[in-house]
Parts: sequence; C-alpha cells; structure tokens
Amino acid sequence: MPRKGQRGAPRPLGASTDPQGFAVLATAYLDALRVRNYSEATIASREHHLREFIRWAEERGLTRPSEVTKPTLERYQRFLFHYRKKNGQPLSFRSQHGCLVPVRALFKWLCRQNHLLANPAADLDLPRAEKRLPRHVLTAAEAEHVLALPNIADPLGLRDRAILETLYSTGMRRMELIGLKLYDLDQERGTIFVRQGKGKKDRMIPMGERAFAWVRRYLEEARPQLALTPDDGIVFLTNVGLAFEANRLTQLVRDYVDRADIGKKGSCHLFRHTCATLMLENGADIRFIQQLLGHEKLETTQIYAQVSIRMLKEVHTRTHPARLTAEAPTTAAVIDAEADDELAAELAAEAAEDEA
Repeated sequence: MPRKGQRGAPRPLGASTDPQGFAVLATAYLDALRVRNYSEATIASREHHLREFIRWAEERGLTRPSEVTKPTLERYQRFLFHYRKKNGQPLSFRSQHGCLVPVRALFKWLCRQNHLLANPAADLDLPRAEKRLPRHVLTAAEAEHVLALPNIADPLGLRDRAILETLYSTGMRRMELIGLKLYDLDQERGTIFVRQGKGKKDRMIPMGERAFAWVRRYLEEARPQLALTPDDGIVFLTNVGLAFEANRLTQLVRDYVDRADIGKKGSCHLFRHTCATLMLENGADIRFIQQLLGHEKLETTQIYAQVSIRMLKEVHTRTHPARLTAEAPTTAAVIDAEADDELAAELAAEAAEDEA
C-alpha cells in the first residue's frame, strides 16, 4: 500500500467506461467535495484512500459500488488490520481508521444521491483511533538551544532563525507559516492573521516581541536579497525566491533539531507542541491555547494538559499524603489543592478515555 503523497503516476480510480462503476462515481463524489469547498488537501487524502480501496475491490472482481456489501467492507477492514508495511510493521489503528473513513463517506454520499438503495457502510464499526501524546516536547532550554543554531550572519540563516522563532512563538501549523503574506503581519499590535488555516478558517493570533524582532530583521536584511520581481508578498522565501514546499520546510526545521543533539526528534509540529505545553505549564488557560492553535474542539487541545506533567507533579507533591514531612497545609494551600484536584481528576479521566 503506497504512502500518501508517493511520487509516480496515480492509479486510475477504476474503469471509466462504466457509468455505475467506481471511477465515474468516485470522481463525482470528489467533485462534490470541491463544490462544498473542501480543501484540496482533504480531497487529495480521500482520493488516495479511495484508490487503495477500489484497487483492492477490483482485484476481487468488484467494479461497481452496488456490488459491495457490509461483509465486503468488513473483509477490507480485516485486510487493513493484517497488512504489513515494507518494514514489517502493521498499520496503526489511526491509519486504519483514516483508510476507512473516506470509504464510508463515499457510500454515504452514493446513498444520498440515490446511486444505491442501501448503504453497506452504515453500520460499519471503525477501529478506535489512538489519541497519542506528542512523542517529544522541548523544554524551554532545549528550545532556546535549537533557536540559537542558525548562522544569522548569513541571509538564509537569518531567515531560518525567523522561521524557528515564529513557530515557537505562535505554535502555527507548517502550511500556515508557508502561506504567510507580508500584509498578515501587524507588528504594531503584535499579531499575525492566519488566512484559511486548517478547515479553511481564518484566525488572529499573537506573536511575541522577540519573534517579531527577528522577523523584522529578516524582512529588512535578508528577504530583499531573496525576493523576485514581481514580489508576491510571501514572507518566508527559499534561496530561489519562492515559497517553501511543505517537505522542504519540514526538513529544514528537522535538521536544526537534529543538530541540537538533544536526544529528541521532530520538526515544525515539535514547536507547536512545545509552545502549547510550555504556555500551559506557565499558567495559560487551555481555552486561550485552543484559540492560539486554531482547534475547533477543546478536546483536541486538552491533549496538552496530559503532556504538561509538571503541573500534575506539583499537585501530587503538595497533596499526596505519602510525603517525607507531614506538614499541615495552610488554608491557601487547601484552596489551591481543591482547584488542582479538579485538574488532576480531569487529566486522569482523559487518560482513561484515551486508553479505552
């Protein structure tokens, strides 16, 4: 099963001569997503997973959606469970879930459009997707170490420092940084306007003074040497004056993390995790972090409450009876403990739900 985004000519969705075949109907479904203003990234992901399912179905003589039954889909689900990648590893349950969601959505759409009388995927039980904690999160000292690595005497190094500072200060996503335009930066107010972030949602987020200082220096000293004419206004440019491709930006940030030799791996999302976790540890309300990161649901942001073990450790130290000294807590400490016990209970409940 090729990875999403793998280079090479894409497989056809199926035989395009059959009006009731997979090719025609799956293509119509993807076009319907475009009409509904789904992002191209979402459409490309669904198309990839649909190709894999259609290929699997055609290998078994199934060329039309009408020939697919619930047992067929359950068989495909078992195929995904037993599938092994080239390195011998199975697909994670999150990956299996991601493979099945587009298939289920296709059949739901086919029923709504009256191409099928019944939906074979209606009662398909999807695997529970793991809610994994970020593998690595930097400490403040480790983050500063990575930020100090670029050679700021070089225009590209100065650009890299500005990129790392922006990721660390704002926690923005990789594609959000790539799409930043000059008019999105409001240095007077210390804010950045993120246009069409994930889910095609705009949002305004703050950026720290230090990060803005590095971006301003990059704009004044380095960007003029990189920009082409006419200038399209993209903030961060490559050495040939173009906007970054996603993989290139990922590799750039990963190289600096590797060079830091801190025993942790990661790239752009590492700084997103770090930004959220350190702000939470320093007392930021999780709702403000939700707004900063652009999460639609608070539950998505609460994963950082689990990462922020330092807060829970402080609560544990103050409130657990098995301590080296049996000091009686002050009234203020009791009040704090009550508030912190709520957080501890919430963290425990979230952890239990993730393990269920």
